[in-house]
Amino acid sequence: MTHTVIVTLAALGIVGQIAVLAIIVAAILAAAGVRGPLVFQRNLVRGYELWLAFVVTAVATLGSLFFSEIADFVPCKLCWFQRIFMYPLALVVPLMALARDNRAARYLLPLPVIGAGVAVYHIMIEEGWVEQAHTCLISAPGGCATKWVDEFGYVTIPILALTGFALSFALLLFAMLRPDGDDPLESASGA
Repeated sequence: MTHTVIVTLAALGIVGQIAVLAIIVAAILAAAGVRGPLVFQRNLVRGYELWLAFVVTAVATLGSLFFSEIADFVPCKLCWFQRIFMYPLALVVPLMALARDNRAARYLLPLPVIGAGVAVYHIMIEEGWVEQAHTCLISAPGGCATKWVDEFGYVTIPILALTGFALSFALLLFAMLRPDGDDPLESASGA
């Protein structure tokens, strides 16, 4: 059962990565003057941005708890830092969604940005591009370089965390765009 859950979480991570890639491509096209794909994506999630961000952060939070509490993977120092930036999102975003307070999303944006930075650093350690600190070595068996999960040839726990942070960041940005005519995407596209 544990392996089935790990594969399922890895597959969800790949779905999230595809969504992030689609948003990045649409943003690049929008920067080049082709705003249609980004406007389409924004309209696709309009009204549900915070709920979708909650789903992403809740899955990431529950997944990390599954890894440590059920699969018995010992979280390293960097895993704990990633949790510090993900867990509050899973708690605060649904409260914002219930209050329909999309504008407050701007105050949460630093959390996924910093969390993504920690995840990138963790990936660099896992891949051996950066040497891990002594505190990493003593924080968990094998330190921060241990790949407790390695599915589909590249999906590891920090890759999943980075995906969750990137997707939640994009959804929080979409939530900040307002449908009352003050939406820069719509005013630029003439919609």
